[in-house]
Amino acid sequence: MLKIKNKIIASIRLALAELSFNPSSASIILEHPKDVQFGDFSSNIAMLLGKQLGQNPKSLAEALASKLNERKEIKEVCSKIEIAGAGFINFYLNEEYLAKQLEDILNIKTAYGVLKADKVKKIHLEFISANPTGPLTLGNGRGGFFGDVLGNVLRLCGHSVIKEYIINDAGKQIESLGHSVLKDEEAVYKGDYIDKLHAKLEKEISDPYQAGKRAAKMILEEIIKPTVLGKMKIKLDSWFSEYDDLKQPGKIDKIIGWLKSEKLLYEKDGAWWFRSSDYFDDRDRVLVKTNGESTYLAQDFAYLVNKFKEREFDEAILVLGADHHGDVPGLLGAAKVLGFEGQQKIILMQFARLIKDGKEFRMSKRKGLYVTMDEVIEMAGYNATRFFSLMYSPNTHMDFDLDLAKEQSEKNPVYYVQYAYARISGILRQPEITKIKDGGFKGFSYTDNSEVFLLKELLKWQEVLQQSEADLQVHELPRYAISIADKFHQFYNNCRVLDEGNVDLSRLALVKLTAKILHEVLDAMGIEAPEKM
Repeated sequence: MLKIKNKIIASIRLALAELSFNPSSASIILEHPKDVQFGDFSSNIAMLLGKQLGQNPKSLAEALASKLNERKEIKEVCSKIEIAGAGFINFYLNEEYLAKQLEDILNIKTAYGVLKADKVKKIHLEFISANPTGPLTLGNGRGGFFGDVLGNVLRLCGHSVIKEYIINDAGKQIESLGHSVLKDEEAVYKGDYIDKLHAKLEKEISDPYQAGKRAAKMILEEIIKPTVLGKMKIKLDSWFSEYDDLKQPGKIDKIIGWLKSEKLLYEKDGAWWFRSSDYFDDRDRVLVKTNGESTYLAQDFAYLVNKFKEREFDEAILVLGADHHGDVPGLLGAAKVLGFEGQQKIILMQFARLIKDGKEFRMSKRKGLYVTMDEVIEMAGYNATRFFSLMYSPNTHMDFDLDLAKEQSEKNPVYYVQYAYARISGILRQPEITKIKDGGFKGFSYTDNSEVFLLKELLKWQEVLQQSEADLQVHELPRYAISIADKFHQFYNNCRVLDEGNVDLSRLALVKLTAKILHEVLDAMGIEAPEKM
């Protein structure tokens, strides 16, 4: 459908030029109307131009539609063009042309959901990055699944992406972890994992900082990595150590020295302050404390230099929890003074709650503060945990309904989608169908509404990817998977593929395309596509 959409937009620009309008100045948007009676695509370009030029938008729409109807490429793609309301132009696609798109996709055999970027970018994507002081929580998991799938989407759109976890192993929290493991009066962290670390380390190490470093490494290797790589099945390309890669080589001290030399820092009350109020911020921020310790923002300066100068990324996307919203101005200010304004993108993930029996559920009574990611996956299952975490936009609070996630019915969206794929696989396993060889798909036609609606939905896959890339969002993917499942189940109920031993080849081709596209969507989300349920 993206190919068709681009063809219509190009034709609109040519028609505008023929009507003596400047096509390059017009922002042409094609959208899918919510009501199918208004066509497959709709544009408000005539209304926008009418407002800009003080002309009647409906008259402009009629003139534009007249020019479009003269164009050969539009006649090939559209069965009709209509004007609606105050000047909307509605495009109704030619169903024979749509069937030809199906044939092309099946015959080529390559993935449909792969795009070529106009400009390939080298993108650094950092997500999760929870301090190595304890297990990952449901909130960490939400950001983890989001980052993993966003990276998949960006790669499918043609970009080079590195998914990275920065290990915050050089700050004050490491010493606090050490005090906790030693169980002295400055202990901060509690829980079963602290008890186990205490039992292992109390007789070996007495210095809090050294105990914290040892414990952090053990937490990372024995708790965090098994959760991220094993339970959550997130594919990370890099684990970047704050201590080994920034602090120990002196890169944090180096950037602080440079900032001082550029008069971007000033000394006050024994601390060094970044003039952040000059750059996107409402206040200045400390980079070096009175005790000489550098802050997280100092690390961020060094990390930005590492990303953009040393590793030469074109863009860096940082996924943070909503509790870090106060850090955003400082981060943007740091990027600006270093010359990377606009290259640092920050996405804030809102809070997540686990809901059971209509109430917030806290499983870890001894910890009393959170539910771990391991516990959620154990209770709800991997597929449901990932799918539910992806369904919400980052700026929306997430209520994870544990009862719904565990339900084996069409009420559960991931079960509903996976069942659609299993049902497709069941059709394709039929003996009469396995005898039919792939290849040479052509000459198909679709007249039943269930067939047409399913085909149109399948052809939207590239559009969904393109929009997700543009918005840096992924919640449209599970919504799209549900929409495909909806339309396939309707098709399944209304249309027979195999009838008394006879195979309808047009419908079989549509089933094969559904299997192909739905598998690609599930794969992009990291959701399993079961052939049997």
